Amino acid sequence: MASAPAHEIITVPAPGQPGRDELKQQCYDVRIDVFHHEQGFPLDTEIDEYDEEATHILLRLVPSHKPIGTIRCVKMKDYYKLTRLAVLKDYRKYRFGRALVQSLHDYVKADARASGLAGSGSVNVVAHSQIPVKEFYGKFGYVPEGEEFDEDGAPHQKMVARLSLSD
Repeated sequence: MASAPAHEIITVPAPGQPGRDELKQQCYDVRIDVFHHEQGFPLDTEIDEYDEEATHILLRLVPSHKPIGTIRCVKMKDYYKLTRLAVLKDYRKYRFGRALVQSLHDYVKADARASGLAGSGSVNVVAHSQIPVKEFYGKFGYVPEGEEFDEDGAPHQKMVARLSLSD
C-alpha cells in the first residue's frame, strides 16, 4: 500500500460555534460526491434532520485543506449512530475509512464518559451498513442484527458495536 498523503482529522465545531457551517459544508461536499454522484443515491436524501445537531468529523489533506473524507455521529437516547461514512474514491486505498471510524469511536467514548453514560462500562454504536461493506464494519467489532432492509433504494444491514469505556 502506498503511503498516505499528509492529512488531518478534525471534529467540526458544535452547533453555534465559529467555523461550523464552513466545515460542515465540506463534509456535505464529500458526501454528495460519494453518495449522490458516485453511488447514485437521491440528492434530496443526503442532508437530513440529524445534520444540524450531529457531530461531523472531517478528514482533509494538509496543507491544502482539501476535504476527502467524513463521518457523522448522531447521539440517540440510548446509543450513538455512525452514519454517512464517505471517502473520495481516489483516496480509499489509504484506508482513511478506518481512521474515520476510529476517530468516531474515540469521540463516542469521550462523549459517553462526559455525559455520565460510563456507568454501564460500555456504549453501543449502531450503523446501517451497505451490504458490500459489512465486513469492513466487522473489523471494528460490529455484528449484524436483524434482517437486511432497504434504505434509500439499496440493501442495508443494521450493525452494532459495543465499545468498552474502561480503556
